[in-house]
Amino acid sequence: MTALANIGVVGLAVMGSNLARNLARHDHRVALYNRSPERTRALVADHGSEGTFVPSEQLEDFVASLEQPRRIVIMVKAGAGTDAVIDQLVPLLDEGDIVVDGGNAHFEHTRRREAALREKGLHFVGTGISGGEVGALEGPSIMPGGSQESYAALGPILESIAAQVDGEACCAWMGPDGAGHFVKMVHNGIEYADMQFIAEAYDVLSAAGLSAAEIADVFREWNTGELDSFLVEITAEVLSQVDATSGRPLVELITDAAEQKGTGRWTVQTALELGVPVSTIAESVFARSASGDAAVREVTRGVLAGPDRTLSVDDRRQLIDDVRDALWSSKVVAYAQGLDQIRKASEEYGWDVDIATVARIWRGGCIIRARLLAQISDEYAAGGLRTLLVAPSILEGLADRQGAWRRVVGLATTAGVPVPGFSSALGYYDTVRAERLPAALVQGLRDNFGAHTYGRTDRPGAFHTLWSGDRSEVEA
Repeated sequence: MTALANIGVVGLAVMGSNLARNLARHDHRVALYNRSPERTRALVADHGSEGTFVPSEQLEDFVASLEQPRRIVIMVKAGAGTDAVIDQLVPLLDEGDIVVDGGNAHFEHTRRREAALREKGLHFVGTGISGGEVGALEGPSIMPGGSQESYAALGPILESIAAQVDGEACCAWMGPDGAGHFVKMVHNGIEYADMQFIAEAYDVLSAAGLSAAEIADVFREWNTGELDSFLVEITAEVLSQVDATSGRPLVELITDAAEQKGTGRWTVQTALELGVPVSTIAESVFARSASGDAAVREVTRGVLAGPDRTLSVDDRRQLIDDVRDALWSSKVVAYAQGLDQIRKASEEYGWDVDIATVARIWRGGCIIRARLLAQISDEYAAGGLRTLLVAPSILEGLADRQGAWRRVVGLATTAGVPVPGFSSALGYYDTVRAERLPAALVQGLRDNFGAHTYGRTDRPGAFHTLWSGDRSEVEA
């Protein structure tokens, strides 16, 4: 008789199949189930030699093939599909069993599902998994939430298949209920910003006359230093790709309308609800939306006046170095904003997320993995850090690079090259470092038209000026 499986996977599309194979390669006995049994059969036929698979064509048989407490990973499309699988599974499970959602679910849905299953004596673990198809197979970054009790039973398995950096697994418990999926959502928001900054760096260098191949070489060079990261690495690959038919760089033939699946938008929406400024992430989301607004772009292209995007520089090497510094500085701001959003949500929902741990498990396996994250993790681990921007090593780095950052934004703006990401990041930097902001005038205006009151710098309390009367001031 075949031994019971110690973990199961439901949903065997590419991500689910690769995750199941990863588990099997690490000596786990993996139960398999897919609504269409052809996929289950194909996985066993093509990859059965990679480990021990226990396939089932009926959900009841799948559940029966698992040892208790059962650990079941759902890898289906987020939304109604996840709820449908949960509804089918729950009647077949026993108290203490663990259901893992490895999709990109909204964290509020995860909180709802976790509460509902907890009432039935079951554990629900919303788990962020980053790294794409390759990561799922070779070692992703894994961000599980749920109860600590469930992590005790599930964690060692997940840690065994996660990416490894310096002997540490890129997997750790994030916190209760929706914490794991919230962290993954913000990860994706930072990913949006990072890609926008990279695209702007490419655009500025292109406007200065560098070819796609030359810019690819620049990114390869950057990937050997402080900008070493997965996204910088693959940027060089994309820019080097030549179209087989025309012989032109492929990037010049790809439609310039960026798509999105929604996690970046969720990050911005949630930040608004929490009152956390994630302006760089918001600008990256809006930049994608603007790129895809074909109707507006059609009626404005060639009609609106402005510079012709010609960026004249005397020292090309200096420009390349300046763009590198602008990219690093903007990335830091995006991380600062995203990690602050996680901190605020952790306080709001009582998750107690450790920010140093978040940065640590992002060092490998995930899309935003970068050398910078080791530095960020160390800074947060030192304790007492309210924002990444004032971490000693980061503070020094921003001070050294801000001249280059400002030059790039100024040059690009003068030439008519849009850099909403770089500009937004710099604007946030200048906002939070300012001794005094024009928000004082905003409050005065709000009090004038809506009697919303204002505070004063010279004494405590809330005040209102009788604008439509004798303009005397009263204490509210």
